[in-house]
This record gives sequence, C-alpha cells and structure tokens, in this order.
Amino acid sequence: RSPGDKSENPMVQLFYGTFLTEGVHEGNTFSKIETFGQYPLQVNGYRNLNECLEGAMVEGEMDEATASQSVKYGQERWFTKLPPVLTFELSRFEFNQSLGQPEKIHSKLEFPQTIYMDRYLYSSKELIRMKREEMKRLKEKMVILQQKLERYMKYGSGPARFPLPDMLQYVLEFIAAKAAGVVSCARGSPAPLRPSPAEPPSSDVLPQPDGVVERTDASTEDAAFVSANPSPQQEPSAPLQPSGSPAEASERPAPHVVSEEELTLVRTCLQRWRNEIEQDVQDLKESISRVNLSMEQMYCDPLLQQVPYRLHAVLVHEGQANAGHYWAFVYDQPRKSWLKYNDISVTESSWEELERDSFGGSRNASAYCLMYISDEVVADQDDGSEVGQFQKEVEALPPELRHYIQEDNWRLEQEAEEWEEEQSCKIPQMEPSPASASQDLSSDSGPDQSSACEQGTRSLSSEHARMAKEQTAKAIANTADAYEKNGVEAALCEAFHEDYSRLYLLAKETPTPQNDARLQHVLVYFLQNNAPQQVVERTLLEQFADKNLSYDERSISIMKVARAKLREIGPDDVNMEEYKRWHEDYSLFRKVSVYLLTGLELYQNGKYQESLTYLVYAYQSNTKLLLKGPSRGVNESLIALYRRNCLLKLNEAAASLFVSCEEARVAEGVGILNELIIPCMHLMNNFEISKEDLDAIEVMRNRWCSYLGREDMD
Repeated sequence: RSPGDKSENPMVQLFYGTFLTEGVHEGNTFSKIETFGQYPLQVNGYRNLNECLEGAMVEGEMDEATASQSVKYGQERWFTKLPPVLTFELSRFEFNQSLGQPEKIHSKLEFPQTIYMDRYLYSSKELIRMKREEMKRLKEKMVILQQKLERYMKYGSGPARFPLPDMLQYVLEFIAAKAAGVVSCARGSPAPLRPSPAEPPSSDVLPQPDGVVERTDASTEDAAFVSANPSPQQEPSAPLQPSGSPAEASERPAPHVVSEEELTLVRTCLQRWRNEIEQDVQDLKESISRVNLSMEQMYCDPLLQQVPYRLHAVLVHEGQANAGHYWAFVYDQPRKSWLKYNDISVTESSWEELERDSFGGSRNASAYCLMYISDEVVADQDDGSEVGQFQKEVEALPPELRHYIQEDNWRLEQEAEEWEEEQSCKIPQMEPSPASASQDLSSDSGPDQSSACEQGTRSLSSEHARMAKEQTAKAIANTADAYEKNGVEAALCEAFHEDYSRLYLLAKETPTPQNDARLQHVLVYFLQNNAPQQVVERTLLEQFADKNLSYDERSISIMKVARAKLREIGPDDVNMEEYKRWHEDYSLFRKVSVYLLTGLELYQNGKYQESLTYLVYAYQSNTKLLLKGPSRGVNESLIALYRRNCLLKLNEAAASLFVSCEEARVAEGVGILNELIIPCMHLMNNFEISKEDLDAIEVMRNRWCSYLGREDMD
C-alpha cells in the first residue's frame, strides 16, 4: 500500500514523513516513495550529522569505484515530505566478527543546534546535484594539492622521508660548519696542501695561498690512512683512540675540502632553492585552505536555508553495547534553556554539557537519538498564546508608547495586589505554627518547584516580609518619639535606617552550621551577596508596607506611607526581573536549609532511604546557588559528607539484603540499588567529583562486582 492509503492520525502527521528513492539497477531505472519515522544514520566513518545524512541519501558517493561517474550514483534519496518532529536514529553499534559480539562505536559525531534540510529535499534536487558535482571537483582538486604538498613534505627515494625545506636547511648547516682555514687531511695524499707524514696530526687551521680551505679530524683521518696502509712498525694491537678533546668530540660533520667559491656558490643555490620551495609549500597550503573553505561553504547558500529544524531533544547512552545508563536532554522553550532528565532528577543544563555528554569521542557516553523540531512549530509555540501575541504587538510599538504601556501595566498590577491584600484582611487569619512554617518552606520542592515561581515576585517578597514581621514591628515601636514630634514620614525614615543598620551589622557575621544569620532575615542574605542597592531598599520598604503590621494608628500610618512610596517606584527604578531572581534565590536557600536539616535528622534516626532523597535534593539545589556566588548557598562539603556517608550505609544495607538469599529481601535490596543508589552515584560522578566521592563510588561498585560469578549467588 502507498503512504497515502494509510489513515492519517496525529502520530503519523507529527512524526512520519516520506522520501523518494531513485536509482539504476542492472541497467533499469526505478523510483519509489517510502514512509519513514525514525530515520537511521550510520555513525562510523563520519564527522558530523550532515556527513551522515549525505552518506545515507547518496549510496556509493564515497566509493572509489563510482567516484568517477559524476552524479550517476547507484541510488539517491530525496525527502518529499518532512514531519514537524524529525527523529534521527544514530547507529552506534556494530557486530565484531572476531569477538562474536556487538560493540559500541565511541567515535565523535558533532551535530548542530539548527540544521537546514533544504539540501536533502526533492525540491532542491537540481541545485544539489550541481553542488555535488562542484564538491566532487573540489575534492579531486584537494587530492591533487595534497599529493603535491606531500611530495615536498615527504621527500626522498628511500624508506625514510623528510620535508624538503628541512633537508636543504640541514645541507646549509652542514656547509656552514666548515673551519676558518686549512687543516691536515689524510697522510699520503698527493695534494701539495697536506703536511708531510712525518708531521704530527694537528687540528690547527692554517691559511693556504690558493684559497682552498681544509678541515680534518686527526683521529679519523689517521684511522683511515692506517687501515688502508698498514705499517710493520705499527703495533697491531694498538687500537685507534678518538681525540681526547671534548670540543673535537662534539664537532658537527662538515666538508673536508671546499673552496670559498664553492661555498658561496652552493650556499647561494641552496638558499635560493629553499626560498623557492618554501614559497611553493606556502602557496599549496593557501590553495588547500581556499578549497577547504569553498567546501565548507558549499551549502551555505541562502536558497538552502529556508527549511530550518531546531534541536529539541537528545537521548544519551553511557556504557558499552551490553549494558549502560540512559538519560535525556530536552530544550525547554519557555525557559530558553536545556533540561537534563536523569532518572529521578531534572536539572537545568547547558549546551556545553550537552556537547560533552553527547558528541562522544572522549568518554563512553554519546547520543543515540536526535529529535529536531521544525522552525515553524517553534515559532508557533512562541507566538501561539495570547500572551505571546500581545507581547509581539507591544514590541512593534514606538519606544515611548511601549514604555508608557509597561509602566501603566506595572501600576495596575500594584493596585490589584493591594486590593487582594485588603480583601484578605477582612478574612480572619490564623497564625501558622512552626511546623506549618517548615512545611511552607518545603512545599514547593522537587517537581512542584515551578508552582511557586508562577506566584510571581510579589508573593515571594511578601512572604519574606511576613517572616520579618516581628523585627519590623519592633523597629516601628522604637520610632514613637519621631512619630509624635515630626510625623509619620520622619518615623518611617527613622525605622527604615534603624532596621537597615541592624541588618547591615548582622550581615558582617560569618555564617556557621550552628548559627546562620542569613536564615534570620532576607536582607542579611542580600547584603552578604552584594545585592543591588535598589533591590535591598525596595525589599526593606516592602516590609514596612506589609498589611500584617496593622497594630495601631502609628503602624497603620507608616504602612500607608510605605505603600505610597512603593507605588512611586516604577520599572525604571528597579529591575523587577532581577528583583524576582534575588527573592527566588533566597527562597531556594531556605529550602536547601530545610532539606539539609530534615536529611540530617533522618540520618541520625537511621532512616537512610528517606535521608538520601533530602540530601540529594539539598546538594543539587545548593549547587545551583553556589554557581552564582560562594555565599549564595550553604557549606557544600557538609552536604557532600552526609550524602556520601548516607549512600555508603544504604549500600551496605542493600548488599546485606541481597546476600540474604531470601526472595523478598533480595528484591528489596535490588529495588534500593536501582531506585536510589545507582541514580545517586550517577549524579555524583561528574567532572567535578571529589576524591572522597570517587573513592566511595569505587567501594560500592567493587562490593557489587564481587558478587559476580560467585557460586553461592546462583
């Protein structure tokens, strides 16, 4: 049945496309349309995703037997319909015939964040064929240029080949190593320039009248002479000894006999030849670079950049062909960031981490599946909502009008929040207990973390103001004299400066596990981390505007003045996005503290499974804070210590259950291993792992590996 006969359903429309196969088989041309879902690609022998696709679309292109046939390939494929979600299945496994088992291919394969599919579409067929012909011509030219360059860089007729410029340089150095005059050569030479045999060998340099320069190594020359003309007076057992002079022993080889004219001529020729060859080599390298650039930019034609697909998800496998660990990177469009889904944890990631984990080549982790989304779908996601459409319309306005609308919206939000607070004042409030306060701290932990963020800036800052209610009330109570003498404005100013001074001094204290002033007040956290002054002042002013301070006439008056001042603060005075981030960081810091304290309490009570979950969340959340500054989170080594100890104790308990040989206990031990221990080990095993954590992982791994092959485990 043809693809058109299939009933269309959302899955087919979303994930399935079609391609046309054209080719020649035994002299007969053929053409057929096929449907595809996950498109398989070979990894071995390719450097990047485009090379993989090119190899899959044109069979035999890399085959030398068909390389001379221009574009008359045995078979070509062209996409006729691309799905909104394009999935590539990367084949990273092959069967090793000698070993009789599959093996994983760990070679590096790069893939882009945006890939243009125009070059693989049937609609671009004629243009692509011309470019492939041009690419073939450039490759042939590249081969010729590289062969020419190799003749220069690997010169010689013997087994050892060397760069020709270097060889000429060595010859120049050889003739430059001559002596400045004439020295004796071998005895018995008919040349009149040599001393008589009766004269002792000498390494002195003497000038000669005819301009000939000689140099000799006495021991070498004498050895050659004696070997050729043995003398009866010479002791046959007396071996020739090298010159005892260190200078003579370290002398480099040099011409024995050469005239100045010969030296000049040879030096001139060698230098000229070397310059010519170096220029030839440089020209070849530049030509190769130009050809490379032309090949790299072959498909950068604007006509071939009309169908972009953006990377949406990457599935990663770490290990070998028979076993391993899986995780995924997924791009979060609203956040504009990558998220890493790894067993029980979802953490924010980066493109750099994705490259490191997915490209392969350096580790045994690499991508095995890539999901790309059509750029049209991404644009629909950005602009499909009412908010997105409204934002697009606002951005199209002139700057002055856009600024006016933003400021007006800001004031409307302020009025709406105040109205909601006034309405809530009419409802009887119950004072939360300490237990419920702790519950509030951790209520938005884990997967529900995003619900707290959706409440907006005001909810977090109001919550932090409510937490400091007693301290703020005390500051207001100390302004009685200023209120009576100078009025409410002066009282607010005095209370503001008094509380700021107190918190500033408190922020000077160094946090300890026993006493961390950052937990006492949000501004201590802000001051210790050098928050912008506008953020600090607005936060403190919001405390005095808290509706919970309605104790008496003075506190109500101060609250109203503080609220009026808050309304005067516009978007230009305080960056509200930055203001929101600071309060979110403090909220996360408090949750980390609660996670840590809860985990430690459970650890002390021997509840290691529950404790490990809290400690893992504490460490992961704390790591995000510490990336922004050393004082943003709690002591990392403290969490790491108890996380490591807890994991070791839990591993010991799981191993004990495993070796009990009771089916129920063995199943419980394996469950702990799979659900807690292995995921936690993977979280710990990153590029910044400490030696202590690495040692702990090795201990646990060795413990379980020791059970392999044991007869009592069967």
